[in-house]
Amino acid sequence: MGLLSFIFLLVICLLQGSNTSLVRLNDNGYEGIIFAIDPRVPEDEKIIEQIKDMVTTASIYLFEATEKRFFFKNVSILIPNNWKENPLYKRPKHESYKHADVLVAPPTLPGRDEPYTRQFTACEEKGEYIHFTPDFVLGKKEKEYGPSDRLFVHEWAHLRWGVFDEYNEDAPFYSAKSKKIEATRCSTGITGLNRVHKCQGNSCTTRGCRIDSKTKLYEKDCQFFPDKDQTEKASIMFMQGINSVVEFCNKENHNREAPSIQNKLCNFRSTWEVISNSEDFKNTTSLVAPPPPPVFSLLKIRERIVCLVLDKSGSMNGFNRLNRMNQAAKHFLLQTIENGSWVGMVHFDSTAYIKSNLIQIISSKERNNLLESLPTTANGGTSICAGIKSAFQVIGEIYPQIDGSEIVLLTDGEDNTAKNCIGEVKQSGAIIHLIALGPSADQAVIEMSTITGGNHFFASDEAQNNGLIDAFGALASGNTDLSQQPLQLESKGLILNSNTWMNGTVIIDSTVGKDTFFLITWTVQEPIISLWDPNGIPMRNFTVDTVSKMAYLRIPGTAKVGVWTYSLQAKANSETLTMTVNSQAANSSVPPITVNAKMNKDTNSFPSPMIVYAEVLQGYVPILGANVTAFIESNNGKIEVLELLDNGAGADSFKNDGVYSRYFISYSENGRYNLKVRAQGGVNVAARYLRHPLNRASYIPGWVVDGKIEGNPPRAEIDEDTQTPLESFTRTASGGAFVISNVSTLPLPDLYPPSQITDLEATPVGDEINLTWTAPGDNFDVGKVQQYIIRISDNILDLRDNFDNALQVNTTDLLPNEANSKETFAFKPGNISEENATHIFIAIQSVDKSNLTSKLSNIAQVALFIPQTESDPDESHPNSGISVSSLVLLVVGSVAIISIILGAIIC
Repeated sequence: MGLLSFIFLLVICLLQGSNTSLVRLNDNGYEGIIFAIDPRVPEDEKIIEQIKDMVTTASIYLFEATEKRFFFKNVSILIPNNWKENPLYKRPKHESYKHADVLVAPPTLPGRDEPYTRQFTACEEKGEYIHFTPDFVLGKKEKEYGPSDRLFVHEWAHLRWGVFDEYNEDAPFYSAKSKKIEATRCSTGITGLNRVHKCQGNSCTTRGCRIDSKTKLYEKDCQFFPDKDQTEKASIMFMQGINSVVEFCNKENHNREAPSIQNKLCNFRSTWEVISNSEDFKNTTSLVAPPPPPVFSLLKIRERIVCLVLDKSGSMNGFNRLNRMNQAAKHFLLQTIENGSWVGMVHFDSTAYIKSNLIQIISSKERNNLLESLPTTANGGTSICAGIKSAFQVIGEIYPQIDGSEIVLLTDGEDNTAKNCIGEVKQSGAIIHLIALGPSADQAVIEMSTITGGNHFFASDEAQNNGLIDAFGALASGNTDLSQQPLQLESKGLILNSNTWMNGTVIIDSTVGKDTFFLITWTVQEPIISLWDPNGIPMRNFTVDTVSKMAYLRIPGTAKVGVWTYSLQAKANSETLTMTVNSQAANSSVPPITVNAKMNKDTNSFPSPMIVYAEVLQGYVPILGANVTAFIESNNGKIEVLELLDNGAGADSFKNDGVYSRYFISYSENGRYNLKVRAQGGVNVAARYLRHPLNRASYIPGWVVDGKIEGNPPRAEIDEDTQTPLESFTRTASGGAFVISNVSTLPLPDLYPPSQITDLEATPVGDEINLTWTAPGDNFDVGKVQQYIIRISDNILDLRDNFDNALQVNTTDLLPNEANSKETFAFKPGNISEENATHIFIAIQSVDKSNLTSKLSNIAQVALFIPQTESDPDESHPNSGISVSSLVLLVVGSVAIISIILGAIIC
């Protein structure tokens, strides 16, 4: 790789994070924040005004909470295309739903208005987006969640700095060192009462909390009611709605005992310690003057403007590239691009040729006209800038301001002049999507897609991997209602030599079926095509395009639900066939099942590991139990197959959140890699998981005023562990391209330790403590470790910071299992040195055959005392409590997870 390419890679490395936010910190102020109003939200201009008020007040609260360091400088509000016109609404530039930091969208499920941040990576890593419902933004949920401006700052801390909540609804109470049962909170200076408060009609009763005989903590209906009037200033990540709370918990007042998610995932560090370690913090100093109010831009989504810029240089003659490009472009024009969009076309070699001015797609007539403009011959050199400048000309003839228009650039060649137009591209306001074909496509152009917020795809010369069609298929607009977007159900290919048949099935589930499109391609000779619907009725009338060597069929109306079967018979001796199937939501009111895939970074340097993520959702509800497989293709077409897991271990931060993850370390060469994911669900295997989302705003059950509880309206009752079985489904998704450098060709020693154990749990049984955890592997989450080192202590920080000096447990009989198996081990704790010890803390380190050790596991704890409950007056009166006297000797295991997933490695 040349020096120029290396410099571009370095620039990209600094520009790109793991998510798609366009937010930048400039002179202490956050710029480029995007609030996107979902197209399904009924038009209401009050939402826009409330967003402005919320952010303006939140900016001052954030400034004070961060020691006069951060504020909100400018915010764009994306307004849906279906809202009425207003002269104040401008056209977006790079802003789109894909880059939204805050979504204002319908609730996850009816009645679920809790604000939350979609966050599935490790501590200190940025989240995906914040989800506010319209009712929350309009101020209708303030009683339950507190003022919206303060809550925005709470969620911003999740999103920007990767901190977590300091409450835990799965573990609302814990056995404290004080030998009392305490509410999980930070700081412990927050005062309140633990009570059971029940209302029927206008009549409410309150009583003290009883101890649950199983957990030895307070019963399920017990809640912590904070005092309305407090003096404690921390913490915003516990309950920012308390008037006195204006700070994050810091090293001095942080509650390390509580089983909060922050303690679990951030190694018992306070939220302020994590924020202080962020790049934002390190690159700023406190200000003296108060910040200016935020500036707002109102941007309305318009009809889509796309110009295809297609490489027809001489190198496109090789590897059947020209024809494969035409097949994929035809699929895009026939199926992917939406009605109402404007599309133009430019070809380029050493110069550029305008082949079609912008045409608005109203019917199949315009689509067919564009098909006829595709290149038929390939020759000449490569001038990417010439192609892009001609695209600007095409767009500018109809839209003099080319802001927000899209250029789909497909190129297979190097062009050392491409850097010359980067400045012009950046200033244009256009979005560049790069499809790199083959191993030599220019590295410099990646920066164009990066700085304009575009997508970057890679397709190898292995036609059976279907990379080009997948890339064009992934370029559906993200700014339309999900029910209007084509989803890829299938993408498969085969090289056929001795065997002449490619047989398979495609499942069409009830959430899709509208505008279903089957596409078949070949490289030599048209195969015999057979396709049957679920009733066994053969489908006829494929449109055959012999020039581009493809055939396609659009199913009218809504395709039948069930298993569709296809059989393709090759006529040539050596043939490559592919099958692609797309479909849209069958019903606009029922969200379709979707799969989104991505890597944790867009560039990486060997030997740093990467993480593959695939999110399987229906609307915003996670789908559990799916079989999810990642296919990672290198520059030369070699494919690495990875089974992704949602088990809360290894690379997976949260169990059962619908995000399936795995480490990727099998780098075979330098250059681009392409990610593709397939998700399948079988009958009664996959299920919707209806529990409340993680990292959500704390619901305030009520306040204590003058010693009495004033309750808030109860939340919508849903069984938290409800799983709704799903029918069978299949989806495939492109996760785009990423670039690897510094891969060694020499044999190397073992570079990878076992992954960190993050789900260690401890349960007392008699005089023993039972441990369970998920086995790590010899190399992160692959293989088998050599041994486990288990140590115990009566001091959590001693165990964390001086693990090697803590008391070791005899593990001679503990033989490790394969990675991702369940491990169990029981031991007698023996003597803890400290007489006044209240807890035993336990942690594990794994060792592989090369003697490499993992990071320290999360720390599990076991209490060694009888808890004291709050004494309370007479239970017979409303708003009074009961004293609980019957206490049982207990040893309580509550888990505190430290999860520092091996993460962001230096580019």
